[in-house]
Amino acid sequence: MKRTGPLFTLLAGLLLALFMLSLNATTGTKPASTSQADSPADKVSPSPAPTATKASPSPAEPATPSASPTKTPAPNADYAGRTDDDSSAVSVSLRDGRAIAYFCDGRDKESWLKGDVEADGSMKLTGEGGSVLNGTLKQKSIRGTVDIEGGHYAFTADKAVKPSGLYRATATVRNAKIDGGWIVLSTGDQVGILKRDGKPSPAPRIDPETGAVTIDGQRLTARPVTP
Repeated sequence: MKRTGPLFTLLAGLLLALFMLSLNATTGTKPASTSQADSPADKVSPSPAPTATKASPSPAEPATPSASPTKTPAPNADYAGRTDDDSSAVSVSLRDGRAIAYFCDGRDKESWLKGDVEADGSMKLTGEGGSVLNGTLKQKSIRGTVDIEGGHYAFTADKAVKPSGLYRATATVRNAKIDGGWIVLSTGDQVGILKRDGKPSPAPRIDPETGAVTIDGQRLTARPVTP
C-alpha cells in the first residue's frame, strides 16, 4: 500500500495559501512583509510661506503753501531832514499810502512832489518841471534822493515830532498871490521860500506852535501839509 500522507499535507498547505491570498485580496490587507512607499496622495505638501505684501506708499499730500506775510502799509507820519550836502531841506508827509513832499533850499529852488507809497516803504514822487523824489522808509527815517533842475541831492529825513514838519500858507495879499512853504526841523531851524506872484524869496519865520506868520503887514497862518 502506498503512503499518501505527505502528499495530502502538501495539498493542504497549498489550499491554505490560496485561501489566505484570496482573503487578502478581498479585504485589501497587504502582507505585513510587504513594504509600502507613501503614495503622493498621502504626502502633505508644505504650504508655501506667505509672501509679505508691500503696502503701496500713500500718495504724499501736497504741501500747503504758507501764506505770504501781509505787508503793513507805511504808517501815517511826517518826516523832515536835510540833504547830505546841507544845502537844502526835505520834508515828507505820509497818509494812507499817499505822500507829499517839499524840497527847499531856502533861497530860490523848491519843489512840491507827490505820489504813492508802496507796502515795502518805497516811493517815487514827482513834481513840476520833472523833479523826482525816490525814497524808502526804513524804521523811523526816509532815505532817498531828489532830482531837481539838473541837481541830484541825497537826503535823510527823520520822523518828525510836532512842531517839526511841513507847513504851507496861500493867500492874496495886496493883490499879490502869496504861496509860502516851510520845513521846520527838529533843531528848531526853519527852511522856506515865499513866492509873490511866482517870484521866490526866503520866507519869514513862522511861529512853530501856531503857524502864525506876518507877510507884507498881513497876518497869515501856515498850516501842516498832508496828502
